Amino acid sequence: MRIAILEDEPTQMSHFINTIERQLTVGDEPVVCVPFDQGEDLRRALRRETFDLLVLDWNVPDLDGVELLQWLRQMQEGSVPVIILSARASERDVAGALGAGADDYVAKPFRPLELAARIRRLLGRQQPAVAAPVERFGGWAFDRASSSVKVEAHDQAPGWQQVLTDSEYRLALALFRNLGRPVSRAYLVECIGQNGEGPTRALDTHIYRVRTKLGLYASHGVRLQTVYGLGYRLELVAEANPKESS
Repeated sequence: MRIAILEDEPTQMSHFINTIERQLTVGDEPVVCVPFDQGEDLRRALRRETFDLLVLDWNVPDLDGVELLQWLRQMQEGSVPVIILSARASERDVAGALGAGADDYVAKPFRPLELAARIRRLLGRQQPAVAAPVERFGGWAFDRASSSVKVEAHDQAPGWQQVLTDSEYRLALALFRNLGRPVSRAYLVECIGQNGEGPTRALDTHIYRVRTKLGLYASHGVRLQTVYGLGYRLELVAEANPKESS
């Protein structure tokens, strides 16, 4: 999970990151907080990167959180959740931020457990003790315990199951969790845990393996496409064509 945080005060930023990463990490799924101290820097990043959630401080230099939110809602499709964090706590301020498209509003100083609970609600994220062992996306079932994917509803091979490596499993899960939405290469590189040299080559290799192992082709009802300048998008195909394989 990648969360972008817009905050220009270093101490507050450190507090946000520590709180979010400590409270939201579930098992072996890390939470990665990406800090930004200027709104324009985050806007540039949003044009080329993928985030699961944005936490925006209202009062920052150059482009504040609400202005950035208004741009995001006007320019980008999709429903990336946004929380506005601000010391401004009047009813008018809260209503204005929600009216601009914010999904939630948290007043400073924030309470760590409350902030974490609000983030979990927006992301549909379970508490660690009750995290679901299997995630389903239509006819595709992801089993965390065995790092396997089972096709429960497939015209050609119902009940077919494929075991993946840990990194392949994380990559495939990220694509299905963002079904129909472009996902940046930077996001996917973090999913496979590639921190050394050659992350681009490593990602392309993993994409090839996942596409091949899971049969992510139009003939199977899904299609994995390259999004030029950004990354990849997995999308459903309305009418599968058995002759199409890419």
